[in-house]
Amino acid sequence: MACPWCYIGKARFEQGLAAFAHADEVEVVHRSFELDPDRAPGDTIPVLDLLARRYGRTQDEARGMEEHVAANARAEGLGYRTEGRDHGSTFDIHRVLHLARARGRQSELLDLAYRANFAEERSVFDAEVLAALGVEAGLDEAEVREVIEDRTRYAEEVRADEAEAAALGATGVPFFVLDRRYGVSGGQPAEVFTQALEQAWQGRDTATPTSGEAAACGPEGACEVGA
Repeated sequence: MACPWCYIGKARFEQGLAAFAHADEVEVVHRSFELDPDRAPGDTIPVLDLLARRYGRTQDEARGMEEHVAANARAEGLGYRTEGRDHGSTFDIHRVLHLARARGRQSELLDLAYRANFAEERSVFDAEVLAALGVEAGLDEAEVREVIEDRTRYAEEVRADEAEAAALGATGVPFFVLDRRYGVSGGQPAEVFTQALEQAWQGRDTATPTSGEAAACGPEGACEVGA
């Protein structure tokens, strides 16, 4: 949720999926992966400050890094703010996304949360904003608030996703697993996803992208965002 390349990669994957001949037979499941799992709830930091500290850059350099990501997002038709965004723990967001999955509204909530975090003046790390997004996605407000307030709700599901990701070899995101056998890492171009889907469908030995490495986000919130 805090990973800009997941936001971009999701759009590119969906474009690649749309070009896949068997798209109507593909089930997409979104799993939890925390970029900053040790960050305490409510402990937020402006994204530009985070980038400057983590990479030893000036504020202007950090702003340039964000502009690089923004250009990639806008090329996919996505909104992206380079100023005023914050970074925090995504644990509560993932828990509510599991609730949404149980209610058949995960895709709707994920899209709303991405847009709120990257394109709008709404912090997904704020409980009130998160509750409002849940309602917008079609969830019951009281149930959403119960999940937000009780941090044990869906906690095991989040941890199970993270353990599964580790077992599958995911050390960063976005990371796409096809048919539980083939992996595609990073925010690859749409055509790479189409090719990977075709290879997985045909049962080939590998679905490794042919276009080289793509940008991704790793542990402790570190994202490859360009110079």
